[in-house]
Amino acid sequence: TVHSIKLAHQFWISYPPPGAGSSSGSKDKEKDKLQEEEKRSATREARQLEYDAAVKEHHRSQREQWEIRQLDNDLLQQRQSERDRETKEKELAAEQRLLLADDHQPDDTDLKFLCRAPIASLDCMEEFSAGSALSALAGERPGDSMTKEQLLLGGLTHTTPAAPLQLARQASVTPGLRYRNLGKSGLRVSNIGLGTWPTFGPNVTEEQAEQIIVLAVESGINVFDLSEAHSGTRAEVELGRILTRRGWKRTSYIVTTKIYWSTRSEERGLSRKHIIESVKASLLRLQLSYIDVVIVHKADPMCPMEEVVRAMHYVISQGWVMYWGTARWSPVEVMEAYTNCRQFNCVTPIMEQAEYHMFCREKTELYMPELYNKIGVGLMAWSPISMGFSQGKDDGSTIQLFSRASFKNKYSSFSWTEDETAAANKEGFGWMKERNQPEENRRQAERIRELNAVAERLGCSLMQLAVAWCLKNESVQCLLLGASSTDQLYDSIQSLQLIPKLNTNMVAEIERILENKPSRPPMVSTLALR
Repeated sequence: TVHSIKLAHQFWISYPPPGAGSSSGSKDKEKDKLQEEEKRSATREARQLEYDAAVKEHHRSQREQWEIRQLDNDLLQQRQSERDRETKEKELAAEQRLLLADDHQPDDTDLKFLCRAPIASLDCMEEFSAGSALSALAGERPGDSMTKEQLLLGGLTHTTPAAPLQLARQASVTPGLRYRNLGKSGLRVSNIGLGTWPTFGPNVTEEQAEQIIVLAVESGINVFDLSEAHSGTRAEVELGRILTRRGWKRTSYIVTTKIYWSTRSEERGLSRKHIIESVKASLLRLQLSYIDVVIVHKADPMCPMEEVVRAMHYVISQGWVMYWGTARWSPVEVMEAYTNCRQFNCVTPIMEQAEYHMFCREKTELYMPELYNKIGVGLMAWSPISMGFSQGKDDGSTIQLFSRASFKNKYSSFSWTEDETAAANKEGFGWMKERNQPEENRRQAERIRELNAVAERLGCSLMQLAVAWCLKNESVQCLLLGASSTDQLYDSIQSLQLIPKLNTNMVAEIERILENKPSRPPMVSTLALR
């Protein structure tokens, strides 16, 4: 029986009856189906998430594109409105100029109308003298009682001194303004330039400075002189903003800046490093691609002249600078720079900036014409009225107009030594007055009183006479004038109308009053000493 039971058990294992184990197989199949369903649902969820993300990305990109298009449209509309506004402003300005011209149009047919184009040479100055009457009539104010005969005589009268000349405030070329080549270069500059020292001073706002610059440009002035020693970096920054905001053609104005001085004493001088760094910094502040003329403000005795001329040649070769010149150099130093330029095949300087007024004449009248004829160095004069000192009251204080540290300096009456600069910063300008002796002050006061009488006979101010006297010198190719207001600039521009009146007799009378005409010492033969 035991054996039969074992056989039955083996048979049962080998041949299970039908239906045995079906429950376990169905469970496995159900489990597999559940797993497949879970996989399908997970796949569907993943695909749905991907689709939702793609839809969101598409909507976001469309929204960004719409915002960009909206910004572009807003920018285009803004630019169009700005152009329309500028066009309307130009049309309004043109209408105002036409109305102003019509208002100032004289009804007298006896007056001679002359072209107001820039005068090319002094040969036209005699004809221009008749045109100054027209300018005086155009600027006549209510209450003025000048007759036509007085106008034609230039405002001369035998009873009372005539009022200062009034220039017609028109945005046109100023009568008497001429354009001349600076040195023997091809750069043409107006015979009056704007020195920006007082324009960007601490007491002048940016709006007032912009009005002065606009007036200068509308009057035909195309030279703007800057210096890092005068107004620091403010002048270059503000002038660059004005030029950028106004959008004038780059070919219509000339910017000159000076290098040598710096706010840090160790950065002063004319080393190659300082020259290149100063030029780059000025370009950034001015927002210009190049500077027309870079002027070396002072000769550096500690730097070789070869290094200076090679550095200036380098900045010109790079296209950062067009020309270079000097300021307050002696004729010997200018000649040394020219000799080094010729020796090392470098670009030569085209100008020297020198002080020139009625009491500082020797360098300008004796040596600058010789430098121009020999090496082509032109003259840009500055300080025709001694840095713009006021005339003072009628109590004899007009000496302040030409007040300087000394009237006896051979080449210049102003110094930039560190001792004097420190003294000026500490005590103001009192150190200048200490150098003037009482007797010298008395003589200068007498001369200026006599000059003031001459100015009254000419119907102008003493300042206008001083400016016209400087412009009468043919060696002065550009005269720099400072102005802290538009009225001061107008008064300076009016001096151009006085040049034709400074005839031979008038110049001789001024020379008699000054008694300081420079002359070379007589030639002494060594044969007489043997």
